[in-house]
Amino acid sequence: MPRALLSVYDKTGIIEFATALHNCGWTLVSSGGTAAAIAATGLPVTDVADITGLGPILDHRVVTLHPKVHGGILADRDNADHVAEMKLHGIEGIDLVVVNLYPFASNPSIELIDIGGPAMVRAAAKNYAHVGVVVDTADYEDVIEMIEGGFFTIDARRRLAQKAFRITSSYDAAIASWMAEETSDREDATVPPILTLVAERAEVLRYGENPHQTGARYRLPGVESWWDAAVQLNGKEMSYLNVLDTEAAWQLVSRFDQPAAV
Repeated sequence: MPRALLSVYDKTGIIEFATALHNCGWTLVSSGGTAAAIAATGLPVTDVADITGLGPILDHRVVTLHPKVHGGILADRDNADHVAEMKLHGIEGIDLVVVNLYPFASNPSIELIDIGGPAMVRAAAKNYAHVGVVVDTADYEDVIEMIEGGFFTIDARRRLAQKAFRITSSYDAAIASWMAEETSDREDATVPPILTLVAERAEVLRYGENPHQTGARYRLPGVESWWDAAVQLNGKEMSYLNVLDTEAAWQLVSRFDQPAAV
């Protein structure tokens, strides 16, 4: 019977997802508030503490950081030595990891630096040959459809793994940027020795600078822009050059302090 480990900060859709997994014959493993939310519905769920033999310690800083969790995620099921070692240590495989992280960017603080979550995400993404990883609530429906249809393939798991690494990368970048702002070294704060920029795709464009090229418009997470309120009234989907022209027009209009048009 396949096992899924669910540990999410954003619980949107998690009960429906867990229910669908249960109906497909999956065993549910969870921790903390996620386990409590699932158990409250009457669904059978195994608490991580029952697997590790150790409850949360250090004010919940250590919950899932345990060989019986990470061994179950990272084991190569095609490696006979791994399988034998799992049996020796009483480690059961984990086939799906469902995790979303503490919202660090919206409220930066030391206590919102997630450790256990990214560790599980990275472990599952590394072992995508055997383990699926879901880090975005928007993927729940597609993943369930694939599981129900029996086509949760290695290609699908690879795509999810790629997304997972992008999420953990942007998460670490946000933490590093915040720490740079907090440093007493003003030079490092304003011109850091390593600069990592993270952007999220706002829209796919009709084409790039030339018709044979692809293009997209990106935005910085959590940064409001006039683009977010803009409405295209007519015409085709915008191309890269349309975006540049629109941005130039906006900059020109913005120079006027009285009603004007360009």
